Amino acid sequence: MSLSNESQLINFDDIFNQNSPEFLPRHIGLTSADEEKMLQFLGVNSLEELMSQIVPSNIRLTQKMQLPEALSEAQALEELKAIASQNKIFKSFIGQGYYNCHTPGVILRNILENPAWYTAYTPYQAEISQGRLEALINFQTLITELTALPMAGASLLDEATAAAEAMTLAKRSSSSKSNVIYVADDVYPQTLAVLQTRAQPLGLEIKICTGDEALNNESFAVILQYPSLNGEVRDYQEWIAQYKSQSKKITGCAGSVIMATDLLALCILKPPGELGADIAIGTTQRFGMPMCNGGPHAAFLACSDALKRSMPGRLVGASKDAQGNLAYRLALQTREQHIRREKATSNICTAQVLPAVVASMYAVYHGPQGLRKIAKRIASFSSLFRIGLQSMGITCENQYGFDTVCIPSQTKTHDIMRMGLHQEYNFRIFNDASICISFDETTTGHDVGHLLALFAQGLGKAIPQLNPHTGCPVVAAEQLQLALPSTLIRTTSYLQQKVFHSHHSETAMLRYIRSLSDKDLALDRCMIALGSCTMKLNATSEMIPMTWPEFAHIHPFAPASQRKGYALLDQQLQKWLCAITGYAGISLQPNAGSQGEYAGLLAVKEFHKAKGQAHRTICLIPSSAHGTNPASAQMAGLQVVVTACDAKGNIDMQDLKAKCEQYSEQLAVVMITYPSTHGVFETEVKALCDLVHSHGAKVYIDGANMNALVGLAAPGQFGGDVSHLNLHKTFCIPHGGGGPGVGPVCVAADLVAYLPSHSDEHRARTSVGAISAAPLGNAAVLPISWMYIRMMGAQGLTKATQVAILNANYISRRLQDYFPTLYKNDKAWVAHECILDLRPLKESTGGANGISAEDVAKRLIDFGFHAPTLSFPVAGTLMVEPTESEPLHEIDRFINAMIAIRQEIAMVEEGTWPANNNPLKNAPHTAACLLSADWSAPYSAEQAAFPLPELKANKYWSPVARVDNVYGDRNLFCSCE
Repeated sequence: MSLSNESQLINFDDIFNQNSPEFLPRHIGLTSADEEKMLQFLGVNSLEELMSQIVPSNIRLTQKMQLPEALSEAQALEELKAIASQNKIFKSFIGQGYYNCHTPGVILRNILENPAWYTAYTPYQAEISQGRLEALINFQTLITELTALPMAGASLLDEATAAAEAMTLAKRSSSSKSNVIYVADDVYPQTLAVLQTRAQPLGLEIKICTGDEALNNESFAVILQYPSLNGEVRDYQEWIAQYKSQSKKITGCAGSVIMATDLLALCILKPPGELGADIAIGTTQRFGMPMCNGGPHAAFLACSDALKRSMPGRLVGASKDAQGNLAYRLALQTREQHIRREKATSNICTAQVLPAVVASMYAVYHGPQGLRKIAKRIASFSSLFRIGLQSMGITCENQYGFDTVCIPSQTKTHDIMRMGLHQEYNFRIFNDASICISFDETTTGHDVGHLLALFAQGLGKAIPQLNPHTGCPVVAAEQLQLALPSTLIRTTSYLQQKVFHSHHSETAMLRYIRSLSDKDLALDRCMIALGSCTMKLNATSEMIPMTWPEFAHIHPFAPASQRKGYALLDQQLQKWLCAITGYAGISLQPNAGSQGEYAGLLAVKEFHKAKGQAHRTICLIPSSAHGTNPASAQMAGLQVVVTACDAKGNIDMQDLKAKCEQYSEQLAVVMITYPSTHGVFETEVKALCDLVHSHGAKVYIDGANMNALVGLAAPGQFGGDVSHLNLHKTFCIPHGGGGPGVGPVCVAADLVAYLPSHSDEHRARTSVGAISAAPLGNAAVLPISWMYIRMMGAQGLTKATQVAILNANYISRRLQDYFPTLYKNDKAWVAHECILDLRPLKESTGGANGISAEDVAKRLIDFGFHAPTLSFPVAGTLMVEPTESEPLHEIDRFINAMIAIRQEIAMVEEGTWPANNNPLKNAPHTAACLLSADWSAPYSAEQAAFPLPELKANKYWSPVARVDNVYGDRNLFCSCE
């Protein structure tokens, strides 16, 4: 048949099949021909035959996952738009840590919506992360300058968890024996809720401070809100000095002062560091990130110099590269929980890097004058509103205020609230009697006039005279002043560094952003084959809804009637994830995998406590486990006992059995990762679960490797009691340079009652309490996973898992003669990742100074690749996970690069190149290095730059040479020069 005749035929299946899996071939990188070629290379006839040799038959699913049939991208977007439209966008004056703001278009389009930024990985490989590291240095500088404290981290999760981290930082840095921390009664309620959750398992006692109790009783710290919940701005300088003096007399150690503060307010208010605070925490949400129903937003923690080496989370520092040039890196990495494990002081892993970058760029774009202007404008509207109320005879409850006015309603509170809702305004009730109005960057003069008219009507007052042009009340010149105490007006300068004065035009800002992204390697440039981290495709259609106004401009504490779209999204995603995992219940509140892990362990503890077995506090964890596992267990108040692994990388069942028997009466939970952290499906996982259950304990199955299970096996069906998922791994939320993430906690039926709750909800008392500041955590990124599941369907999700396993085995087999895979099953297969053993190379190339896995990682940069996971879970190895989204061409390109590197190593083994002077030891090679007139390496510049011919047509140039980590830690410098 000719093509023209064929084109005239009507295929009714194509026309009327609305649920065709159109997205599946977009998500999976292989063609059918590629798949066939790879299967043939591996010596199997089909994907199913390969799965039968890898996944134990006794855990395989026997029924298809109960998910809706796949939709096309356009259909899924249309369906999600209908859900989003059920959210109602009212003008929010709620405040309480969440405010409307303007995201500059140049930042929205070129960072928040740009895959060069949102697909990047955590910057562990400094040389290919210089762009985002510079942005984070800017972020840290922003925080230190505005708080007037010398040290700040790269970002935390949200304001409430930052407060919890500050609490534990203050405790471990104190010599006081007191376990009491005073919390002012005017802190945000969501912050208090998370503090209470975090304090209980650590044996810390929170006491609410309603006056000067903290001055006369022992404590190791106090937390103050500045400005307070009702908007009051208090001068705490004398009180702080008195508290430190009194606490030193009582306990022998001056207590730490933690101030939860509004970063934008600090542009015109005296900063915490000048008031005497030791730690300042808060959120940068007002710096360009929409409210997003609670997240993602970057929190911050700044502290005194004495506390810098005990800070939680990540710290970006300046160092130098091999050529003596300035280079940025993550500093003090030995503090990371994956290294410290059960000795970790925090389980913070995923930070909120992308929102932190947005905040830093917001500050760069506006500069100090622009930020001060925005802050002063907000404070001016607040003052004008206050003056208008005073002209009606209404005295505000807060004498002073930055953005918030607290109005006694004279018994008309609920009437005024209803009137506000009728005009699509959201207010906040304070102490069940008053109304708080919080102004923000988007407030206009006409908003002020409309609010005054509304309150006048509600309270039976005459409307003050309004200026027809501005909408604001007509005010006498002598009344025009901010409602702030003169002692708290900021007099010190901030953000004087060049970067905050150089990019105020859109052209300059656009080019600055581009210059930074050009320095980095993200998924938009190449495969990032990081084992355990599942750097898979973040499809554009999945990303689009995040910034829809119906998702972005919702306040997390708006009335439930305005959040119906989010409620439906939450309900559907919970149902689908339960169908995928085999669990009975789930909470989407945890805003990182580490927080989901923590919530799951708390649920187990509460379950045992409810059964009268609170003495069950032992947590068994294999030596191969992710570092967050023991860190989370320690934070949950559990005692970690490590169990052994055998020579094949499997859990040593004999050792596990012995320890279960030894601790039987005290055993609370056993934490495992499945497939194992060593990249293998262990065959005795069901037996392991049965063993643990026979001792009355629960099985925690870490969901980090869920990308090898979806559609093939479900942890809730083969014996798991609780798991967390990493939506930023298996379910396509991008890594964002280190966040945002979501870590839903999934549980069996008997643990459902113990899932996290929130102060905004009404759950049973058995709940573990609030894990995150907002009821739905990082709510705005949930549509990404919704879209992924909706477009893939059960068939597509299963196929994705199969292809991920196929790709890993293809790499393992193709490289077996060059870099053998360390762990395999008894049929020589791996799961969805493989550990390449590079340990023998050091000895073969010169011993202690020979070629290391790190040298291979750095040399991969010259080939245009981000390195696989370095030295985890086994030192001296690379763990490779290709995911299902990479095309065969890219997989082969990576394999060819690894083979070429092995050939270079052979040159060192043969003595052609010295062990301390070769392309691997000197990698990565910068353009400046290669153009140097005194090139003296024993290999050519062409070998350094173009080890494979195709690199001449498409070359990534590292912006810096190898970074000196030791120098950076010895000379800690963590803000802009």
